[in-house]
Amino acid sequence: MEFSIKSFTLFGGLILTGLSAGLFYAWQVSVIPGTMKVNHLNYLETMQSINREILNPRFFLVFFGPILLLAAGSVFSYSSPKIVFVLMIIATLVYLFGTFGITVTGNVPLNEQLDALNLADMDTDKLAEYRAKYETEWNKFHTRRTVSAVVAFVFAALAVFIEFKK
Repeated sequence: MEFSIKSFTLFGGLILTGLSAGLFYAWQVSVIPGTMKVNHLNYLETMQSINREILNPRFFLVFFGPILLLAAGSVFSYSSPKIVFVLMIIATLVYLFGTFGITVTGNVPLNEQLDALNLADMDTDKLAEYRAKYETEWNKFHTRRTVSAVVAFVFAALAVFIEFKK
């Protein structure tokens, strides 16, 4: 196999989608269970801190990169066997609407609301009430985006496998 833009977009899209799916899956099975064990103030302070720190170039590459490379891989796969093209389109749409779309319309607004809070001004009852609402909604959206990222990765992996098994 020789290097080409097509192989770069297919493998790059697969790798970045895998990293995104891995990040969300690891969060699902480690951070969420861990934060369930801390008190309300610690949970909300931790989420504020994480939500601020995750906005960095390394995360942006893993989060936005799959959109660009899966879409480009889809375009470059148009002349491939039809199944490769279809799998890449599915991977792109699942990631775009499932992972990216859910994050932008679900998790991000919740993060912005949390960031605007002055937790020091809230009593224990208000912290508990806010946490219950935030955590339930945030985890629901997170589970959906995790599943979407994993599904997008599987479709992209199948496309890459079929394309390069020749």
